[in-house]
Amino acid sequence: MNKEINIAEELILNPSQFTIIAGPCAVESYEQMECIAKFLKRLGIKYLRGGVFKPRTDPKSFQGLGVEGLEILRAVKKIYKFKIVSEIMDPRDIDLAYDCVDIYQVGSRNMQNYSLLKEMGKTDKPILLKRGMSATIEEWIKASEYIALEGNENIILCERGIRTFETYTRNTLDLMSIPILKSKTNYPIFVDPSHGTGRRELVLPATKAALVLGASGIIVEIHPKPEQALSDGAQSLNFAQFENLVRELNLLKNSIYEKE
Repeated sequence: MNKEINIAEELILNPSQFTIIAGPCAVESYEQMECIAKFLKRLGIKYLRGGVFKPRTDPKSFQGLGVEGLEILRAVKKIYKFKIVSEIMDPRDIDLAYDCVDIYQVGSRNMQNYSLLKEMGKTDKPILLKRGMSATIEEWIKASEYIALEGNENIILCERGIRTFETYTRNTLDLMSIPILKSKTNYPIFVDPSHGTGRRELVLPATKAALVLGASGIIVEIHPKPEQALSDGAQSLNFAQFENLVRELNLLKNSIYEKE
């Protein structure tokens, strides 16, 4: 059974529930984040994601708002009482984001950034560790040990797809990693169907599969106007699509737990 994790006195990631972390790939403005926050609050979502430090393949792409983005997240958190999930790329930014970010995310490109992992291990914040884009499951587990050995065992493993020869999807979502990790670790396992597929029409079926296979939750990208998003618009759900995802998940969860 996966362990439970306490975040700011709230017990989450209990295996009997399916936690949704949602928000845009990147924080673009206060107006954008307030619009998303109001929408998610209405649906009862408690965890808001938003990237402020963006590791992009193309150096000319939008790199995030940095410190300005953190200030926007702080403001939204204060008003709407979300738990904030955001990626940290540099050990020097761990303290900078401490009073704002509730779950530190380690992105795919930094899964084997051992200096960063060690510093994460010295914090008392939960760490969402994404699988490296070309990492084996064993390498991924070993990366988590760098965090745990420094004293922090509040680790969430996140499958986000791996690089294969297939080009139809952005990555190949390795859903079999869920039962494998459940047999090898006691950490909660999340799935990122947005990066895992790169196609918004595949986010819902991937999410349903993750739930059935025993994942603890998803981290999914949404945007009020995906076609205008500064990053990852093709894989972001609009509000109507996300609302449908929540509705479909609730129906699926009810059918599963009724049988139990």
